[in-house]
Amino acid sequence: MTELVRLTACDIVDRLRAEALTPLDLLDALEARIAAVDGTVNALPTLCFDRARSHARSLMEKPVADRGRLAGLPVPIKDLAEVAGVRTTFGSPIYRDHVPDRSDILVEHLEAEGGIVYAKSATPEFGAGANTFNEVFGATLNPWDTTRSAAGSSGGAAVALATGMAWVAHGSDLGGSLRNPASFCGIVGLRPSPGRVAHDPGVVADDLLGVDGPMARTVEDVALLLDAMAGEDPRDPVSLPREPDSYRDAVRRPGRLRRVAFSADLGITPVDPEVAEICRRAAHRFAELGVEVVEAHPDLSEAPETFQTLRAAGYAASHLAKLEAHRDLLKPEVVWNIEKGLQLSMRELIAAEEARGRLIAQANAFFDDHDLLMTPATIVPPFPVEERYVAECAGKTFDTYIDWLAIAFSITLTTCPALSLPCGFTSKGLPVGLQVVARPRGEARLLGGAAQLECLLGLRDETPIDPR
Repeated sequence: MTELVRLTACDIVDRLRAEALTPLDLLDALEARIAAVDGTVNALPTLCFDRARSHARSLMEKPVADRGRLAGLPVPIKDLAEVAGVRTTFGSPIYRDHVPDRSDILVEHLEAEGGIVYAKSATPEFGAGANTFNEVFGATLNPWDTTRSAAGSSGGAAVALATGMAWVAHGSDLGGSLRNPASFCGIVGLRPSPGRVAHDPGVVADDLLGVDGPMARTVEDVALLLDAMAGEDPRDPVSLPREPDSYRDAVRRPGRLRRVAFSADLGITPVDPEVAEICRRAAHRFAELGVEVVEAHPDLSEAPETFQTLRAAGYAASHLAKLEAHRDLLKPEVVWNIEKGLQLSMRELIAAEEARGRLIAQANAFFDDHDLLMTPATIVPPFPVEERYVAECAGKTFDTYIDWLAIAFSITLTTCPALSLPCGFTSKGLPVGLQVVARPRGEARLLGGAAQLECLLGLRDETPIDPR
């Protein structure tokens, strides 16, 4: 078991294809690892190993060449995405006993590619708030220091990866929900361009803010999972066709970079000085490859107000019925966000859409002259888990529970793909992630560049760990 959980996902898939391992071997190893460590961190509150073994046996009846890109690799699904026959709560007491009879599009695609679903990973209620706790399952704890937050909303996925309870994991990201926990837990998380991964569209059918994406312990493992997740589906109106070349190949044969940029704050947010310095040192390591490193960023000054408006409108559209029927079961942050959306005027919505158009144009213009942009993935190191959110940083007090996420949600608005890469540790031994960003739909360049920096930083073997 110890040997298996330490292998990379790519190593595991190679062994599955060589029939040196079976999916059942992997499920046995995961079940034992979960029994050993999840009681301490609470990352995978719902398990479905009977369903997983049934799927594994069916997959093993096929020739190896027909078992998909994942070939039987187990994958946990975040508890915001439905899995047929498996309890799916969305982190809310409203759905405490909800068992769907169909799976989300992204789950269908993963299973078609040989992914074996064995667990649901923890999330805050409806993904709101970058700290993974809810009234159904309690809090998920950071394995580097179990008094600390794992961030969110893909906190359970990140913790499962960091502790060896998963080789890859599904996550989702609206304002940093995939990048923040990757940063706090010392693993890799990729927010793809909107449409890259097809999913159930929900109430807002053309939403460009929320996306699903891959999480893993290495950049190449993230690329492997993205290869399996990517592709269009007619049920998702913004989904994109699969690109002709694989993302794993982009990692193995990365293109040459000329100039990359670093910004500690994007000109819009305070940042913990230690976090900023760790990220700056990591970004400047690109100079060792002959790449010009400059300090610059696009003009994102309109992003905070724009995101607050568009997020609130989305929350009102998606959750108004829940507010009317179950207000007493919703956490206060969700109630506030829905009500903020209901109070918006048409002028405010028009202004936000106009600003979003400018932000996308400015980001594209920036990437005419820069191959990548780098920033801290989060502005603080992991904070005490009992704090619902970050209320202050570097002397600045925030007005709302999402203000501290500006360095991530500003990139969301540009439609650029963004990745959190482990880049160092604080003086207290807590992980710090570097946000790496590329031009919209530039996942191949992003993954190739991140893989080059990952090699320079030499942190790939820091996980998995036992909770501390």
